[in-house]
Amino acid sequence: MLTFVSVMLLSNYKSDGIEAGCDEAGRGCLAGPVFAAAVILPSTFNHPLLNDSKKLSHHQRSELKTIIEAEAVSYAVAMKTNEDIDQHNILRCSIMAMHDAVKALTLKPDRLLIDGNRFYPYDNIPHHCIIKGDGKYMSIAAASILAKTYRDQFMENMDQQYPGYGFAIHKGYPTSAHREAISKLGPCILHRKTFRLLPEVSPLLLFE
Repeated sequence: MLTFVSVMLLSNYKSDGIEAGCDEAGRGCLAGPVFAAAVILPSTFNHPLLNDSKKLSHHQRSELKTIIEAEAVSYAVAMKTNEDIDQHNILRCSIMAMHDAVKALTLKPDRLLIDGNRFYPYDNIPHHCIIKGDGKYMSIAAASILAKTYRDQFMENMDQQYPGYGFAIHKGYPTSAHREAISKLGPCILHRKTFRLLPEVSPLLLFE
């Protein structure tokens, strides 16, 4: 049984043209890639549950993922690996993943709605950075849900390849259980070398 939350998300930033909402998931993680999604919703789309993915349960996100994929005019999901993050930094990789997602859309949008306050221009498409946009615009909320669900599934799969870290539970975020596992087992190939995995230990020392 779904629990519906009452939110009033806006369907568009401007009334004309095609808009794609963009968001990412995994910026604050210690392990794994960052995922990004771009979503173009039909102008008539509406769903009472749609909201910022962080405010929804795992079950609600899964339900909405299916609905978004079925009803979106176009959507795409992309990722940058932890190796990419170590090479380029997390902000750049988050934006690069958004670029890749926009590039993979089946039609070119007239404008991009970006969650947050940083973005690099892409393909001469006008963009608008919107702080907490995933709680304000439907297309950004939809992108946040796809990015989150795709990344969560990736980390659940990685839990089977790298047991002991609890990736299926914390998805790579810096929980106490995750850091305790790193302390006991050391980092694995998925951990970000440029992130401070343990507060008291330099990342360089952990990977020596």
